[in-house]
Amino acid sequence: MSFVEDNFKMLCEVCECIAKQFGTDCEVVLHDLTRPYDNTIVAIWNGHVTGRAIGGGGTDAGLSILRGTSQPKDELCYINKTKDGKILRSSSKYFFDENGTLVGSLCINYDITGFIAGHEAMLKLTKEAEEEPKGELFTSNIDELLEALMKAAVESTGHTLHTLDKEDKVAVVKYLDKKGAFLIKKSAERVAEFLGISRFTVYNYLNEEDA
Repeated sequence: MSFVEDNFKMLCEVCECIAKQFGTDCEVVLHDLTRPYDNTIVAIWNGHVTGRAIGGGGTDAGLSILRGTSQPKDELCYINKTKDGKILRSSSKYFFDENGTLVGSLCINYDITGFIAGHEAMLKLTKEAEEEPKGELFTSNIDELLEALMKAAVESTGHTLHTLDKEDKVAVVKYLDKKGAFLIKKSAERVAEFLGISRFTVYNYLNEEDA
């Protein structure tokens, strides 16, 4: 049994309390991070906010943490944006077992798009600067997440997919590795097809030393 399974009833009661307090615009997600990353969501309230459901996966931020590229640290009240343009105020609380291993998380994503619209009207008078979105990727399934990561990796080179040279493709693979993309099942095959190279070449790029 995992920490989330052992404490599932209590954690769900807390999540439901938060969701009911803030209403249908507040998504609350419980992740069991001992499960495969494409189905870590074991409970969710108001999943319509990001289009996710039980059995779905997390965001690219969680992948980076599991990959070890980013450290799991609670983050409160940061700004995110969904692919359909919703502005979210998010918080992420991580759970660890007695050995200090990351085992779960509770995430809150509050849709404040309506508040922002009102705020923007006020900005015409106050000219106050908006906080920049953090850029966390919200997708309805793990395949969409990998697709979004691959597109972001290409954009990071400053070139288009069809103009990438070998150096660019190495950079794309390294970018995806740092983001934890290769923790997703069969991701090497999909990345190889996306870049027009073999899976063997993808592995060679992963093993190349950084300049």
